Order: sequence, then structure tokens, then C-alpha cells
Amino acid sequence: MSIRFADRIESLKFPKIEENYKYWTEDAISLADGQPDPRYFPVEALKKAFCEVLSESPAEALSYGNTEGRPSFRKKISDRVNEKFGAHTTADQVCLAGGSQQGLDFVARVLVNEGETIACEQPSYFGCFQAFGAVKPKYRAIPTDEDGILPAELDKALSEDKSIKLIYVIPNFQNPTGKTWTLERRKAFMEVINKHEIPVLEDDAYGELRYEGAHLPSLKSMDTKGLVIYSGSFSKIMCPGLRLAYLIAEEPIYSEIKNVKGNSDMHVPMSIEMMMDKYLDENDLDVHVANLIKVYREKRDVMAEAIREFFPKDCVFQVPEGGLFIWVKYPDTYDSKKFFEEAGAQKVIFVQGELFYAAGADTNTMRLNFSYAPPETIREGIRRLGIALEKAKK
Repeated sequence: MSIRFADRIESLKFPKIEENYKYWTEDAISLADGQPDPRYFPVEALKKAFCEVLSESPAEALSYGNTEGRPSFRKKISDRVNEKFGAHTTADQVCLAGGSQQGLDFVARVLVNEGETIACEQPSYFGCFQAFGAVKPKYRAIPTDEDGILPAELDKALSEDKSIKLIYVIPNFQNPTGKTWTLERRKAFMEVINKHEIPVLEDDAYGELRYEGAHLPSLKSMDTKGLVIYSGSFSKIMCPGLRLAYLIAEEPIYSEIKNVKGNSDMHVPMSIEMMMDKYLDENDLDVHVANLIKVYREKRDVMAEAIREFFPKDCVFQVPEGGLFIWVKYPDTYDSKKFFEEAGAQKVIFVQGELFYAAGADTNTMRLNFSYAPPETIREGIRRLGIALEKAKK
């Protein structure tokens, strides 16, 4: 039997990531996945909140709900974003999503036609290429430096390419590089945005996980024209299995996001939404996040120390101010394909840097996650990667 699949199916596939996990086994050390440590999930508090919701409001929790979400929960979200990142949002600008990935998909569907262009940092989160795939876009990679995206390069791209309909960026602890944009760079970026009036999707999945310094204002806080769509998530600070995220946007973009969500899945599960709403009523999320910061800061430092000890001295990396990842670049005197194979033989997996490039991939890079594994496992994984690198020397 011959089945004709829709043309968009091919654009939704991302075979390179499957190659990345071919060495995964139960006894392998994973420094690959961008997952929080499940040992610190607030299980008991969530269990209590869930039981209370089902006891107090079973019919509501197990029924249909509002597409955009419960007003009380959305207000908690807008209040928190305003407090942490200087935004000036309201509850009626918040629309819930089934995880950040779904939110990215919705925004692309609303703003980008097939064949039009999405501009992104170089490198950028590889999952965005999956999430945006349904609209079959082109990509324009914008160069970056240590302070973030280069505004002059973005200005040039927007002047040259009128097919650019969306700009996707991660200003805080970027996935994969861990970079954080400076305040000056954020202001310069927004000047370019206001000049060209192109919508921006600000992905802030990691923003609360800051280990040094104070939170910087979000791009949304500097938005005077309603061009910035802010994406946040509970996956990294609570539990990814909740699949609970949100988009903050202004009209007319907000209504179209709501329409797309309603046509897609109607709403996030009411039981999950109400459980989280109840959890926030009864618990101090700041206390939970502070504990995560303490744990992840230690893990980050363990990884950084191990890289200095076990990796060849010509490897380059920076210790991120927050987030979940360390980005390492090694010279082309090492064979990246052989390194990946040797790492598999050492039973340790990571994400190859080339997956994060929209164009002109740098193959001699890697993204390492420090949030998931215990400190002693992180150290052992880095030791094994050091061995693999030495064996991959040309």
C-alpha cells in the first residue's frame, strides 16, 4: 500500500538528533538532555495540591476550560513576569500552552507563511527548527558575540530580506551557548526592532535560573509597540512532564494565538492548570527556585572545574551566569566525528554543536548539560569525554 503524506511531514523531521542518541544505553552517562533534576521535583506539594483540587472541584478539574487559561492562574503568571523581568503585562495578555515547544509552534503558525523567513541567533536552540517546521520556513542566521546578537547584523538582514516575518531569540542563558545578553545589547536590539517593526519571540525558559548577579529586564519590558511575544515555562523550574508554559502577547497577535490554540487542543488539561494554581496559592515558588539555584550552581561549578582538569587546554568555554548548559569549542585539530564515536565507546553522550546552526555549522562544538546528573556523575562524564577528545586528535 502506498500512502501519500503531506509535504510538511519532511520539514517536521530532524534526523540529526536521532544520530546523537545512537550511543544511549541505560549505563551511559547523559550530559545531553536539558532536563531539570527529578530528585528536586516538589512531588509532595504537587500531590497535596492535586488531591485538594480533585476533592474540592472535581467537576471543574475534569471538564473543559478556557482556551487561554484560568484568570487567577494567568494573573499569577503576569505578576511574576512583571516582578522578575520588569515587564508591564496583564493577565489578559497571557495564554497558556502545552509546553514551550507548543508555544513556538503557535507563534510560527500565526506569523509566518510557507517560504517566509525566521531570523534567529547563530547558533540557536535546535528545537526551534522542529517547532517551526510545520510552516516550512526559511532561516536567516544572525551572528552573535559574547554580549548576544549583533544589532548591526540584524539591521542589515532586515533591510536586505523583506521575507523575514519573525525573529526568535533567547536573551537569558541561551540554549545552547549559555550566553546572556547585556542590558546595552538588549536596548540596541529593541531599537532595531522598533525601526523595522518585525515581531520578536523572546524565549525565556531558563530566565529564573540565575546563579550570579541580578535579573536583567526582558525584551518585553522594553516593548513599546506590542511587537515582543514573551514565552515562559514551568518545565525548568518545576517539572517538564506538566507540559505547562505560556505566551504573553498584545493585540492583535494575542487573539490569533488564542485562535490557533483553540483549534489545536482547546486548552491545557484543567486538572494540571488547577493543580499549579493551587500550588502557587499554598507554596512559595521563590523558595523552591532558590533551592534549585543552589543545587544547579554547584553542579555548574563541578562541570567547569572538571573541564579545566580533564579537557585539553586548547578547548574554550565560558562559565554561564545561569541556565542549564556549558558550550565548549575545541580546535579543528580534533576530528569531531571520531570524538563523537569515542565518546560513545566511553559510554557518555552529549549534544553535538552542529545541530544548533541554521547555516554554516561549526562541527567542533558541543553542548553539555549540568542540571540532570549528580555532581559525581558529571565529573566522571567529563573525565570520559576528555579521554575521547585525546583519542580524536588528528
